[in-house]
Amino acid sequence: MKKLILLLLIFLPPFYLLAQKYVLDSVRPSLGNLINEEFNVFAYADSSANFKIFFDKLDSLNSGKPEHVHIFHLGGSHIQADAYSNKIREYLRNMNDHDFAQRGLIFPFRIIGTNNPQNYSITGDKTKWKGYRSAVRSDSALWGLTGITAVLTGFSDTLHIKANHKNSVRNKFFFDKVRFFTDADPSTYCISLTDSSVVFISDTINAEAGYREFSLSDTLQEATFLISHSDTSASRAQFRLMGIELMNDQPGVQYTSVGVNGASFESFDRCKLFETQLRLYKPDLFIISIGTNDAYTTDFKADKFRDYYNSMIRMVLSVNPECAILLTVPNDSYYKRKYPNKNTRIQQEIIHTIAREQGQAVWDFYEIMGGLGSSQKWYHNKLMPRDRIHFTALGYSIKADLLFSALMKQWAMSTGKEPDSFFSKLSQGNE
Repeated sequence: MKKLILLLLIFLPPFYLLAQKYVLDSVRPSLGNLINEEFNVFAYADSSANFKIFFDKLDSLNSGKPEHVHIFHLGGSHIQADAYSNKIREYLRNMNDHDFAQRGLIFPFRIIGTNNPQNYSITGDKTKWKGYRSAVRSDSALWGLTGITAVLTGFSDTLHIKANHKNSVRNKFFFDKVRFFTDADPSTYCISLTDSSVVFISDTINAEAGYREFSLSDTLQEATFLISHSDTSASRAQFRLMGIELMNDQPGVQYTSVGVNGASFESFDRCKLFETQLRLYKPDLFIISIGTNDAYTTDFKADKFRDYYNSMIRMVLSVNPECAILLTVPNDSYYKRKYPNKNTRIQQEIIHTIAREQGQAVWDFYEIMGGLGSSQKWYHNKLMPRDRIHFTALGYSIKADLLFSALMKQWAMSTGKEPDSFFSKLSQGNE
């Protein structure tokens, strides 16, 4: 895992210099042979009633109506880094002048010693926290939507939260409510603001979903919170933090990305509060980018993978029966840097079958990048690091542009508009 974190630290920072540049057009002359763009579509979306509902709602927002559109993107290390997912988030938010949606659910990865997305910041004292990941079988904790939990082992700590950090959105994120996901008994701890000019005007506890929510007297882009135990004895209850949500009531696209390094379907199946907390959001589009870690084995169980996938889809549809679900086929990768992973090709077949059966859609990045063994070519063209699992800054930027392009094409087809009309709005928004 330390090697993985190092790779992400090496290859991700430059990405943000490219954050609002649509690079796909510029790389086609030299790298176009690596991309099978004819497969860059949302397969089966044309016949999906749920995708029609989603694109109608997105179109309504884009025309100026005060819609709240929620996209939820679930995955592993690619999504924890929030590289290509953040680029899509920025594209969608910069397409009009009236998108002021909340930043939503985030996690303080840095305080437990793992890589944090660069578009927001949460700082604290690392020596006072211990992290537990659902992806680590030896770890045991209560997990929710994020699949990761931080436990405060010290008496107290201050968390400084910046909603905008190395971020290039035109409409900055702001919040007037903060939700702390924790199951701790409220009598055992206290949360306060260090800035006396801002006060809590309400305090709401939801024990079933495991959160405590505060309304603020002011609208902020950053704030510092003091979390402290009420009891200094050794027997005090633990404060377990499963995530923080930065909230407001403004319309727009809320793009929630949830990823944990090493996560698989089995990881999220261990998250006791996952479904309960997902019901707080009822997403309009749910993107599943899980599979790389499921396939990273010599003992891949196709039936088990299929069952987990179907179970995830049933759960999402139970939360919102009209939710559009995009199944993404994992990228080609190498096992132990030596062998092309043939399990991904099996996953590809399973994912397409499930999408057809469930009336949902597939974005087949495995086919787009060239199928079995193609990660070797991407590596030789400096689009992937040596592990041939993750991507370089440019690789992630290309991946984001491909997914965004497929989304725009399907949006245009669904609403009868020209794709260029969406890109022109984006271009105007980035000037």
